Amino acid sequence: MADVVISEFMDEPTAQGLIDDFDVHWDPDLWGKRDQLLAQMATARAIIVRNATQVDEDLLNAAPKLEIVARMGVGLDNIDVAACKARGVDVCPSIGANAVSVAEYVITTAMILLRGPAYYATPDVVAGEWNRPKFAGGVELAGRTMGVVGFGSIGQIVGAKAAAMGMDVIAYDAVMPDESEAWSQARRVDLDTLLAESDVVTLHCPKLPETIDLIDAAAFKRMKSGAILVNSARGGIVNEADCATALKSGEIAGAALDTLDIEPITETAQALFKDAPNLILTPHIAGVTQESNRRIAEVAAANVRRVLTES
Repeated sequence: MADVVISEFMDEPTAQGLIDDFDVHWDPDLWGKRDQLLAQMATARAIIVRNATQVDEDLLNAAPKLEIVARMGVGLDNIDVAACKARGVDVCPSIGANAVSVAEYVITTAMILLRGPAYYATPDVVAGEWNRPKFAGGVELAGRTMGVVGFGSIGQIVGAKAAAMGMDVIAYDAVMPDESEAWSQARRVDLDTLLAESDVVTLHCPKLPETIDLIDAAAFKRMKSGAILVNSARGGIVNEADCATALKSGEIAGAALDTLDIEPITETAQALFKDAPNLILTPHIAGVTQESNRRIAEVAAANVRRVLTES
């Protein structure tokens, strides 16, 4: 049995480095084979996960030697952090390692949504149509306002890239202290002001009881009619039924959702978003690029090495 369990996909050279130095069990699909996963945890001192592996009481009870949960990513909603702490198990996310990837996703989807149908013209052009009025008339990022909800490491990089594109940046963060240097990069506002003033609202807050349905029907009503929403944080922060209604009614001009309340998408969500205009849905990949895969794996591997070597 292994000292290190890797239960999801990981950058191969980085995983191989761990395999060379430790007794490692690596199965990218292990997260979905619960009985096998629990069996592997009997001797594990470390487990490396993404967001699909549920690190809960059952797993922790099956892992008496566990010292560290290394998360390839930043969200911890699949990890019972309190239970880990009670057992003296370190929980180590790869903070900042996928921030650039997420920020580029936000800027890219914002540009696509603000230009409306401009980037969907390929089939018409290939078919011989040249309908410029149909695909022209979108708006630019420059001169507009980016509203960042959650101004941590990812939100700050989003803000910096938005500012470089000529946008004004405002931000709301429920926990960041007033004296933080981050506020030199954005104008701090409350959430109502952010929703009312932003042309692009982008979410970078954790999923907590107080952030579930943070963006609901009332929030959409406070947004500009030409505004767009980008959620690359966690599903459940946006009320999906209210979002679909706001898109179909024209209450907002577009949305990009990389995360859903239940993943993969359910039949209920499929029905909600069917025929919704100016909508981009992606399968939780905003932070997943070749570069970020390598970085988050390297951070996770370094955390495992540190904990196992020190103990």
